[in-house]
Order: sequence, then structure tokens, then C-alpha cells
Amino acid sequence: MNRRDFLLSAAAAATPRLSFLRDRASVLAWFREAKFGLFIHYGLYSLEGRGEWLQYVEKIPIAEYAKLASRFTADKFDAGKICDLALEAGMKYVNLVTKHCDSFCLWNTRETEFNAMNTPARRDLVAEMAEACRKRGLGLFLFYEHGFDWRHPHGPAPWDWKARSVRPAYDPPDPFYAPRERYDFNNYLRYVSNQITELLTQYGPVAGVWLDGAAVPHSGDKSKFRLPELYALIRKLQPQALISYKWGVNGDEDFLAPEETQLAKIQKEGNTKPIEICATLQKRWWGYCEKCERRNADEVMGKLREAAQWKANLLLNTGPMGDGSIHPDEVAVLREVGRRLRRDGFPKA
Repeated sequence: MNRRDFLLSAAAAATPRLSFLRDRASVLAWFREAKFGLFIHYGLYSLEGRGEWLQYVEKIPIAEYAKLASRFTADKFDAGKICDLALEAGMKYVNLVTKHCDSFCLWNTRETEFNAMNTPARRDLVAEMAEACRKRGLGLFLFYEHGFDWRHPHGPAPWDWKARSVRPAYDPPDPFYAPRERYDFNNYLRYVSNQITELLTQYGPVAGVWLDGAAVPHSGDKSKFRLPELYALIRKLQPQALISYKWGVNGDEDFLAPEETQLAKIQKEGNTKPIEICATLQKRWWGYCEKCERRNADEVMGKLREAAQWKANLLLNTGPMGDGSIHPDEVAVLREVGRRLRRDGFPKA
């Protein structure tokens, strides 16, 4: 079957296949068999091509970093083409980074002006991805940076958490932040709840919410984050949606997505939850890196083999370039991986 015919048949067959979204048990059963998903890190950092931690590493002041928004056009970000590529690669779901540590939002949020609608793009990229996934029968996960927020005036602050990267090491502190005497973490928690509510009420049913930044709550009094309340909100708004928070924070997550170095520890502790291993097509950063070396198809197949050994899914990341297009080398690798999977099937444990 040629590529065009494959995409047409896959799209036609996939449309009714979102029936697994009817309840959490069904989504969990589907997820255990999904095997392969596409992670997408795209944001202002993509414009510079030096990774998603650009603001932190280079200690770029908040106001200066915000100027990148004036160049954000996303003119080649095509959710349909990205989803077609995921299908061609043999993937069953997409995980889109809706907000990363820099706090820039890809959707039309009412909570901050720092979002894609207030850039030259003037587009809601979450809406576009949700529609593209729905049409193709791909499960959609929404990544939301929870533990880190380098912009919010009342976001996690170094005096409450020991995670060294909780904020960029501005000296003196960036004036955008609320001073300690006026700092109110509850302000940030309301912001998070309101944004999660937007994401789960504006874009139809999703397969799950993928929270990031677990190092922060783990570095202090994690009860301050009030995770039971947040998880209850997610399950009230979308009862079928799975919840992940990296390697787990309060134990009530539906699946774990640990760093590779933590896999053995989790298994030793007797974990019975589904596992998702995260890897990137670049060999360093998750957001677009112009100078990074990229994995080839053999290396990706090796990652799939490793995932099979752990009875885990592989969530493979692409960092679109500044204009929103996928790097040609990564497109070629994903197509070759899909060709091999159609020919030989997924690697066995």
C-alpha cells in the first residue's frame, strides 16, 4: 500500500474508533495496548532553536523573553499533517504541550494575555490539534506544566520548594514576581484550576491530562499543591480522562511517565500501573534545537524494543521548528519507523 492510500484508509477507519473515551476503564485498557504516541513541544522557545529551557538557562528577563511573542506566526504548524505523520508512524495518540515552564499558552485562555491568540498567529493551536485528532481517531493528551511557572507572579517560589530550577536565577529577582511579603500561592493554584477547566471544557473529550514538574512538589510540602482537589476537578469535568504526573506525586495517578533512570526504582517498588517511557527525536532538548543530533530509525526501533521490555508505551517527542513545521530529518525517521512497523510489527519483549 502506498503512503497516500495508507493515510486515506487509516483516516477513514479511525474516525469511529474513539469509542474508548466512554469511561476511564475503557481509556485505561486502550492505553495499555496503545504502545506508541507522539509528544509535541512547541512554543516561543522554538523560535530560537536552543531548547525549551532557554529562558532559564540564559536567565532571560521575563519582559525580554515575552518579546518573542511578536515573532510567533506558527504559519507552518499544521495539526492535520502532524496527525497524519503520527498515524503513518504507527502511533495511537498525541500529547500536545499546551503550556510549558515559560507559561506561554497555545490556547485561547482568559487567564493570561500570554497566549497564541495574542501573537501574529492569532490561532488556538489546542483547538486545531483536538479537531485533527478527533477526525483521525487519535487519542489526545494535554500536557500542562504544573510544578514550574517562570512567569506567574505567584508561581512556585524558591523559598517554598528546594528544586533549584523552580525559577531562573535572576539577580536581583525579576520585578515581574510578587515580592515575598505579598506572595500568595493560592493565586497560582486558582490560575491552574481555571486553566485546566478551560482545557477540559472547550475541546471535547480527551484521553488524559499529563502534568509536569513533579520535582517541585517532591522538593517541599507537596500538600500545598492541593493535588486531590485538582485531580477531583479533572475527573469531574472529564471522568474518562487519565491523569499522569511524571513518576507520581500523591499515588492517585492513572499511569506513570518516569524519566528512564527511574524505571528500575518504580518496578522495584512493585508498580502495577501502566508505564509510558518518554524519549525525544533530538538527543538533548525537547523543544526545537537547531544544532542537536537526531536519532535515526534504528535508534527509535531500539527505544520501542526497550519499551516492550518494560511493557510500556513509548511517547516519542518532536520539537517543531519556529514556523511550526517538523524538521525534515524527523519526518523521514517517523515515516521509516512506520514502514518497518507495518512490515514487521512492534518489537517483542
